[in-house]
Amino acid sequence: MSKWEYATVPLLMHNTKQILDLWGDDGWELVQIVAGASAESLVAYMKRPKD
Repeated sequence: MSKWEYATVPLLMHNTKQILDLWGDDGWELVQIVAGASAESLVAYMKRPKD
């Protein structure tokens, strides 16, 4: 059975792709994006396999 670690990542609306690309380079996979506390904020839920 696979084991995963998870992270929640705040995203800036004007820089979303760059932030996700950086996390992806570290092996994180995007699971979902949801609205944040304000209208201009988003939160990304990420996962990657545990070593």
